[in-house]
Amino acid sequence: MTMEDVLQMVKEAGIPVAYHHFEEGQSPDPPFLVYLYPESNNFSADGIVYQAVNRLDIELYTEKKEPDIEGKVEAVLTEHGFYFEKTESYIETERMFEVLYEMEVLISGKE
Repeated sequence: MTMEDVLQMVKEAGIPVAYHHFEEGQSPDPPFLVYLYPESNNFSADGIVYQAVNRLDIELYTEKKEPDIEGKVEAVLTEHGFYFEKTESYIETERMFEVLYEMEVLISGKE
């Protein structure tokens, strides 16, 4: 997948989305998604990166527990063949739930 492919996939959930964060004052009302590539787990061969493998985090923010919205996100990930791990936390200072989906994605250089 290209990074543009990942963006289009995340948009399929039908929820506002941004890479890494929304700018100050530009954040929509929840629910919304943020996605980022916090680290890599590249495969090497002959001393070079043979295949770029990025960890992809997709963060869902909601004001209350939203199983239907989580289901939409999970359906998109499943449709695209992703195996993911899911964790949930409550951010008291923001009064929001965060559902974190963690997975790996093979990134191709072709945009």
